[in-house]
Amino acid sequence: MLHRYSEVFRTLLLVADLLIVSAAWLGAYWLRFHTGIEAPRGIPPFNAYLVVLPVILPVWFSLFRARGLYEPQRTGSPLREAGAVVGATAMGVVVLVAASFFVRGYFYSRLVIGIFSLLSVAGTIGFRSVLRSTLRRLRRKGYNLRYVLVVGTGDLAEEVIARLHGHPEAGLRVAGALAGDASRVGKRVAGVPVLGEYGALKQLLAQRQLDQVVLALPRDEGHHLEKILAELEDEVVSLRMVPDLLHVMTLRSSVEDLDGLPTINLRDTPLVGWSAVQKRVFDVAVTSTVLVATAPLLALIALAIRVTSGSPVLFKQQRMGLDGRVFDMLKFRTMRRDAESDSGPVWTQAKDPRRTRLGAFLRSTSLDELPQLWNVMRGDMSLVGPRPERPVFIERFRRDVPGYMLRHKVKAGCTGWAQVHGWRGNTSLHERIEHDIYYIQNWSLGLDVRIILMTLWRGFVHGNAY
Repeated sequence: MLHRYSEVFRTLLLVADLLIVSAAWLGAYWLRFHTGIEAPRGIPPFNAYLVVLPVILPVWFSLFRARGLYEPQRTGSPLREAGAVVGATAMGVVVLVAASFFVRGYFYSRLVIGIFSLLSVAGTIGFRSVLRSTLRRLRRKGYNLRYVLVVGTGDLAEEVIARLHGHPEAGLRVAGALAGDASRVGKRVAGVPVLGEYGALKQLLAQRQLDQVVLALPRDEGHHLEKILAELEDEVVSLRMVPDLLHVMTLRSSVEDLDGLPTINLRDTPLVGWSAVQKRVFDVAVTSTVLVATAPLLALIALAIRVTSGSPVLFKQQRMGLDGRVFDMLKFRTMRRDAESDSGPVWTQAKDPRRTRLGAFLRSTSLDELPQLWNVMRGDMSLVGPRPERPVFIERFRRDVPGYMLRHKVKAGCTGWAQVHGWRGNTSLHERIEHDIYYIQNWSLGLDVRIILMTLWRGFVHGNAY
């Protein structure tokens, strides 16, 4: 029954797409030749464009189907669907232009083809958006539901159930779960009842109205997979499998298609493409403005350092940034010139005797950090990001703190999510890393603005800045 409903829906979607494409082609002809736009070669007969439709429609249908536009989209992204429509239409236009070039019996207006491509994309995406929105509202109200059985009861199964429950608009309801251990039967996992062991799968499919089975087996139960798949060979239920990669998936994990072979990105740089461009433009615009505004203050601080403790005014220190690259971070010098000659690289401590009198004030107010704005302009750093650390300390941190090096998947920052929450200086590394990773996973330009405003609101004076 459900399969029949799906076929009816696909047929209606196909008919709607073909009607939209037809209307777009005929509408493009009318807009080009009957709205006052000059036509040097005269107005061609309507029939000359009408006879092309039997060629256009099969081509568009084939391209739409090849892009998966008639597959179930309950958990699909509307943006991805729109991208598929644009890609299929672009390919269709290429085919149409090529065909009109080789068929020299008639010349079709390039403006008509251009208007047609815009109308067909807008019409198809608009119709599908309205349709998907309507279906999502109906599913939230309990209509057009599909029932899911989750095979597994571990952390992965809990994550799958939580994700399904978090998207009621998909219309997927978890009817229950199966466990590999009899002691779990009768209990609940993520609020869902455990209906039996793995061996009860076929019996449940026969007794209950289940539309989809999701395999979410933990790693230590992978040996059950072959038997479960064998039991499902003669069943019509839809089947999905979620690999247990929770222990290795970290930053912006995703799935890509490699010539038909699914590949899983376990770790990827989040700031690429337009995101990286946006962040860089924002950094340069804000930093250049701040540098101009604070130029008198910078000159005053430099003069004060020169008068009270001599040269050099600036202090260069190696720090690790994006992708583990080391750069020279600039600061106003706040300590004696031979500060680490006896102790070697060490953390600064409260009332550190190596500080100069002016340096103590600059450090407590974070004014010694202002030269890092030049690091931002050079591209070594960003205004917002994980604070950079010295390579000599990182060698120890990366052994003691799991996931420490993930913070180097983005540029280091003058301020960051950890700093505005108080995790700076000699504080918990684990808390700092958690905040840094949260920032990387949830980055947006709005989050950067929020962190900058929080930095300004809470001031530059901090109890751990010494």
